[in-house]
Amino acid sequence: MGRIVLENVTKSFGDAQVIPPLNLTIEDGEFAVFVGPSGCGKSTLLRLIAGLEETTSGQILIDGEDATQVPPSKRGLAMVFQSYALYPHMTVRKNIAFPLRMAKMDQAEIDKKVEGAAKILNLADYLEQKPGQLSGGQRQRVAIGRAIVREPAAFLFDEPLSNLDAALRVGMRLEISELHNRLATTMIYVTHDQVEAMTMANKIVVLRAGHIEQVGSPLDLYRTPRNLFVAGFIGSPKMNFIEGAEAEKHGAKTIGIRPEHITVSADTGPWEGTVGVSEHLGSDTFFHIHNSGLAETITVRADGEVGFKHGDRVRLAPREDVIHRFDAEGLRIA
Repeated sequence: MGRIVLENVTKSFGDAQVIPPLNLTIEDGEFAVFVGPSGCGKSTLLRLIAGLEETTSGQILIDGEDATQVPPSKRGLAMVFQSYALYPHMTVRKNIAFPLRMAKMDQAEIDKKVEGAAKILNLADYLEQKPGQLSGGQRQRVAIGRAIVREPAAFLFDEPLSNLDAALRVGMRLEISELHNRLATTMIYVTHDQVEAMTMANKIVVLRAGHIEQVGSPLDLYRTPRNLFVAGFIGSPKMNFIEGAEAEKHGAKTIGIRPEHITVSADTGPWEGTVGVSEHLGSDTFFHIHNSGLAETITVRADGEVGFKHGDRVRLAPREDVIHRFDAEGLRIA
């Protein structure tokens, strides 16, 4: 079991309230991702759940039990940090086994759990090596293995991939997702990277200044963002926002259209502009269109074979059925 409920939880540092009253439920077995810009409170919220920070007020329930005053070691949670926090003088086997040895578990049971975790994480061939002999991705897997052997009610990940290069980040992202599918254990994952959030989560919690802006599945947030902040944060490249006469035609203060929902061509479409920078990624090309009279820049996602060059005049055709409308308060108009 790993159901976690936050009831009117707040956190203040002195006179500064960084988490206003907040309510959130994470169901048993969910993969929940806290996402938002730097300083939004996502890591603080994770540390409150872990017990590494004391709540100022409110309750944290784990499987129906009030854990608000329970010390971290007694909450049944396992945390994986951005830094691997491995013991360099210990082998992989001893690093993974460390929490079990501290709990004075029988050695035969320790060996069984360590070897089981190593098999899941493809570390069986590295058990007798030391962290200095491993790659960054392998060291992160060792840190995850140390969490797995504790058989926690939930795993808490605090930006665990930030120290890895781009290729390793993609690989570890897949490995953690596969691990969740295998273990079916609750996971809470903090990241500033909305691509990680979209590809890993079945529940995303978007935070801004300690407030929850929206909670939902990745596709819910992509298709029906609650406000301008969520619309601009979820999706890569970010949504285009247009005000003025074009927005007024749609009965809105602001309209939003995603780059993948605009077609670029030489002669078809109601909008016109000049090609600026083009980012060629092989399968896709991102065109940054200027001088459209709509916004400073309109970003268009096109097929990688589309061959417009800098300075070309082009026409843009938005898909009318997926234009998002927002009122003067920045809230979505249904």
